[in-house]
Amino acid sequence: MKIRFLKAISIFAIFLLIASCVKQEESSQKKMHVITTLFPLYDFAKRIGKDKVSVSLLLPPGVDAHSFEPKPDDVLNINKAKLFVYTGRYMEPWVEKILKSIDNKNLVIVDTSNGIEFVVKEEEDDEDHNHRHEGKIDPHIWLDFVNAKKMVDNMLQGFIKTDSENGEFYKNNAEILKKELDELDERYKIGLSNCKTRYFYHSGHFAFNYLAKRYNLHYVSVYTGVSPDEEPKPKRVAHIIREIKNKKLKYIYYEEFLSPRIAEVISKEANITMLKINPGHNVSKEQLERGISFFDIMEENLKQFKIGLQCQQ
Repeated sequence: MKIRFLKAISIFAIFLLIASCVKQEESSQKKMHVITTLFPLYDFAKRIGKDKVSVSLLLPPGVDAHSFEPKPDDVLNINKAKLFVYTGRYMEPWVEKILKSIDNKNLVIVDTSNGIEFVVKEEEDDEDHNHRHEGKIDPHIWLDFVNAKKMVDNMLQGFIKTDSENGEFYKNNAEILKKELDELDERYKIGLSNCKTRYFYHSGHFAFNYLAKRYNLHYVSVYTGVSPDEEPKPKRVAHIIREIKNKKLKYIYYEEFLSPRIAEVISKEANITMLKINPGHNVSKEQLERGISFFDIMEENLKQFKIGLQCQQ
């Protein structure tokens, strides 16, 4: 009798397990599949869609966004999605090639840069660092949190177009997200309002221009271009070292996921300290698994800016 009872219990447990798996699979199939290119978009999409969406990050953890090359599997996954969200053609020039390969006519595509005014980075001549001329468009628009709110609005339109039945749900979540961006913006304004210096020297690529303009910082990147592939020449590095010494600065920023080699040279030659910041394009595998958010990254950056700019707490 006892053996029969145990068998019955085992069969019942297996039945419940199978039923649970089927239910989870059906629930997963009902969710709107959203694919985003960069981490800020991934985090925003999860906050807008919550449990009604399944969000994927196209960019592999730790990979640079500028030099990313999509694989055939990436194209197949996008083709199966309901919504595809990217920053814009200046940030992800490879997206245009992908979209030409997509035959899913029902795929909703969102360019989150729509309606945002881009800043053009002024290039410096190698021979005369004081002579500037019009250069490349700076695509790092999310680092001005006002722009980030516009990106959220653009994403929201894509969500509603794809799943109008849950439009109010998405709209309410987007409003909460924009309020959080307003609060983040206010923390930056207050935190960077009373600082000993407003000079911000960065050994990574030209990524923080929007943030610097928003909070009235004088931003200097050792890299002359908006992509980390355009490494600075030794003459440029020597010029930066002289400027740092003349201004008696104490810190040089280096960028997460880029080699700190140039920062190490500057740090040694100018006898200053290195501080790490992250422009937010991407995160590490460990950070992604841990559930780090865009806001976590920006808050950590703010701490580093307060130290480097010697701001009063």
